Amino acid sequence: MFFKSAFDDNKIIQQIYHNDRVKRYTLFIIGVLLQAVAFNVFILQSNMAFGVSGIAVVLNEIFGITPAYIILVANLLLIVASFVYLGKNVTSKTIVGSLLYPLLVELTVFLPNYVDLGTTEPVIVALSGAVLYGVGTGLVFKAGYTTGGSDVIKQIISEYGKKSIGQATIYVEGIVVTLCLFVFGWQSFIYSIISLFVISMITDNVILGISKYKTFQIITTKEREVKQFILNQLHHGVTILDSHGGYTGEKKKIMLCTIPTKEYFVLKEGILQIDKEAFFIVTDTYEVRGGE
Repeated sequence: MFFKSAFDDNKIIQQIYHNDRVKRYTLFIIGVLLQAVAFNVFILQSNMAFGVSGIAVVLNEIFGITPAYIILVANLLLIVASFVYLGKNVTSKTIVGSLLYPLLVELTVFLPNYVDLGTTEPVIVALSGAVLYGVGTGLVFKAGYTTGGSDVIKQIISEYGKKSIGQATIYVEGIVVTLCLFVFGWQSFIYSIISLFVISMITDNVILGISKYKTFQIITTKEREVKQFILNQLHHGVTILDSHGGYTGEKKKIMLCTIPTKEYFVLKEGILQIDKEAFFIVTDTYEVRGGE
């Protein structure tokens, strides 16, 4: 703990995830379902490969193994790795998605029989799959969950390799799309790379805006509690700036914090849980350098 006080920031997290549970669970399930549909109807049919799903596509082509089984086994192993290397709190948000995604992939495996893509241009099929998968991923993140998979590997590399999530993504996805090149050829390789960019952009747009990061400027009478929440629960740094009101001349403190876009709703709701009268500004941040 960074501070000793009666304030319990764990209760804030619990309250955030308790609020609007039906709405969040609905968004989560719809998001995972869209991912599964995109995988079976577009991604698998186009032989695109990225993330754990991409490994499933490659192994299905080589050995004929059912993709859902590969995804399930990989996700189970990654849940264990997440628990060991990232801790219980991080892992708890990935377990349900990690199990639900391969289940829905298996339950929607019949859809290609009813969706006749016919002579549709391969690039249109690839982009359609990327857009649908991106919308699903955005809804999952917006609900405060993830579907595990390669995200766990990226977090581990980022944490222990002292790399940014962006760099870790390049390493992990680079390996998978390279496998795609050797197994399926240049067309699938190029479509996989394009799809990764499309999925990333669509995901960010669904969550909020188009930037990968959000910067909060916060003015609150409960500075200590808000700072404790950010440091202990979100594990991000906070910078305190001295300021004064332009009209009143009253001295105030401004808390400055930059977080990944997918954590936006947690920090926003956390601030409001601590201080309903807090004043804060959220801006898009397109590049972050330095720091841990």
